[in-house]
Amino acid sequence: MAEDKNQGRVPTVIADDVHIVYRVHTGGGGKGGATAALNRILRGKKAEEGRGVRKVHAVRGVSFTAYRGEAIGLIGSNGSGKSTLLRAIAGLLPAESGKVYTDGQPSLLGVNAALMNDLTGERNVILGGLAMGMSREQIRERYQGIVDFSGINEKGDFITLPMRTYSSGMAARLRFSIAAAKDHDVLMIDEALATGDRKFQIRSEERIRELRKEAGTVFLVSHSNKSIRDTCDRVLWLEKGELLMDGPTEEVVKAYEKETGK
Repeated sequence: MAEDKNQGRVPTVIADDVHIVYRVHTGGGGKGGATAALNRILRGKKAEEGRGVRKVHAVRGVSFTAYRGEAIGLIGSNGSGKSTLLRAIAGLLPAESGKVYTDGQPSLLGVNAALMNDLTGERNVILGGLAMGMSREQIRERYQGIVDFSGINEKGDFITLPMRTYSSGMAARLRFSIAAAKDHDVLMIDEALATGDRKFQIRSEERIRELRKEAGTVFLVSHSNKSIRDTCDRVLWLEKGELLMDGPTEEVVKAYEKETGK
């Protein structure tokens, strides 16, 4: 009998036949703005039977198990369900059917993750750290490392300026640096490595490898096959919400490149 290669490993995320459906109100079937919207909520599912509601089946029956110490890439064309799946793992989206089980607290880092534009970078580091469950003492200990890692002070004292003065790349680097300062049970990164120069991307990839060694699990959504190859040892390939392939990085990425020409 073949030996189970996962025997003895610790699962961190189990997705069991997960389906995620968005309901989009297209504006048909009534006037009245907020009043009409409230009526739709009060009517519940009856609203779906009327006009003006479109269902988008974003994730279709996805199942996999992630283990402690893995870095897993998610690839696929735009709209394939990658970011939606991460949001479901993070507990931000309910599954229409199926279940997501997680061991520990998942943390989702996206390029669009909200920091407060009117506050300084310094204040956002503190608030971001507290939001991730770090103590004030831990934030103080890691503060300078976060600033140095982000590189936003290399051309001036930007950490003391409001976030609204930052370029999109600077803001994304600071978000990643705050998230990467904590040891995560499950860290999900949505296109964070697509921003910044190559030097920062290399630092980010090194930090992801460190997070894996510290017994976490990392999920990475990226359109850069090089970042996936450099960072991940396993890849999930999604198209139209379905999991087409789950396996070693090189095997899956080669199949994806052959199929799509990307």
